[in-house]
Amino acid sequence: MALSALDLFSVGIGPSSSHTVGPMRAAKLFADGLKSDGHLSSTKRVQAELFGSLGATGRGHGSDKAVVLGFQGLDPETVDTATADDQVAAAALDAELRIGGEHRVDFNWDEDVVLHRRKSLPAHPNGMTFRALDHTGAVLSERSFYSVGGGFVVDGDADAGDQVVSDATILPYPFATADELLAICKREGMSISDVMLANELTWRSEAELREKLLKLWAVMRQCVDNGCAAEGILPGGLNVRRRAPSLFKTLTADTGVTDPLRAMEWVNLFALAVNEENAAGGRIVTAPTNGAAGIVPAVLHYYVKFVPGANDDGVIRFLLTAAAVGILFKINASISGAEVGCQGEVGSACSMAAAGLCEVLGGTPEQVENAAEVGIEHNLGLTCDPVGGLVQIPCIERNAIASVKAINAARLCLHGDGSHKVSLDKAIKTMRETGADMMTKYKETSRGGLAVNVIEC
Repeated sequence: MALSALDLFSVGIGPSSSHTVGPMRAAKLFADGLKSDGHLSSTKRVQAELFGSLGATGRGHGSDKAVVLGFQGLDPETVDTATADDQVAAAALDAELRIGGEHRVDFNWDEDVVLHRRKSLPAHPNGMTFRALDHTGAVLSERSFYSVGGGFVVDGDADAGDQVVSDATILPYPFATADELLAICKREGMSISDVMLANELTWRSEAELREKLLKLWAVMRQCVDNGCAAEGILPGGLNVRRRAPSLFKTLTADTGVTDPLRAMEWVNLFALAVNEENAAGGRIVTAPTNGAAGIVPAVLHYYVKFVPGANDDGVIRFLLTAAAVGILFKINASISGAEVGCQGEVGSACSMAAAGLCEVLGGTPEQVENAAEVGIEHNLGLTCDPVGGLVQIPCIERNAIASVKAINAARLCLHGDGSHKVSLDKAIKTMRETGADMMTKYKETSRGGLAVNVIEC
């Protein structure tokens, strides 16, 4: 099994990678399958059932809307975020869908997209089942999918231990643990980003990889710009006001301020801007998820704005190193809040950002691994309990806090030699075990924690 940096980082739509991006991709896969299997012309109706965390918080995460868009052939990378809600509203009002963008079927919003708040499919909390019916109501096709975090989707035939998209590509430097990665670096005299680059060249040329990674960075920058400019109230009913625009105005106006912690204010701004855009259903980069999408961009913005000599080569090295750490979380634990709580999302992203920054600040592979370990160790046990099922409270602020934590982790570890008592592998194993022990109500169901102790107004 091989994973690319471009699997961990992808362009999508807010507010959730597992609850919005994943269901949209799954529904499109189902629609594409109807066409390839020759069932499309006979299909008169499609139905979707969402289970587990998708059913419990799907309304707040836009899972139901995502499925409708996916049925109509749209994907998270290219869907028009400005008109997505209008397209869903039109389908409900007109009582029809265009499957794959071409074949018309009848559609009843209340009956054809069902969210089960207390039922789950066996392999993962984010399960969904789609059906296509003919004119008699007989089932032409039925498929289940699991959205396993970060926008990754696996077929319903997968069992609980097969939740990573399979790729049998043979890599020059395969690694499944941080210890294996460090051994490669030591043996070959390579940095972590060097190892990732060599592996990435298995799939594409260096020029193509560079172009794609810098395009992701451009999307991150645009997301921050959009978040700094868009004022008002976030959708969903919590009446959460966007804070990034006012903070941006304050920071850009007070140019003579000599506060030694001023850089931290900017990092807060970068993270808030991204996650407010995500909460509003804007265009973002999964890093590795939507709920934690502000951390890597915020720390990367810190590098570009405050580190002398920062350049595009450093951006690429940062993203490759962060992706290496993200891959370790993906294959050895989880990046799904519905599976292991927010430690799997914000914790993983904090660890990834700490590693990326440590590398571009000149850290050795051992120091980078240490920074990644510090990033996750101090997020262990973090619950996912979004108020109102929305990716707003505590998610937006949590990204800002974790971004600053990632920078501190990188800087702290640069003062050591990389030796430490708790390895990254042990911390990831602990995160997985902690997630397994965590009560379901703290894993993106909005049935515990802040979600039940905060009045939704």
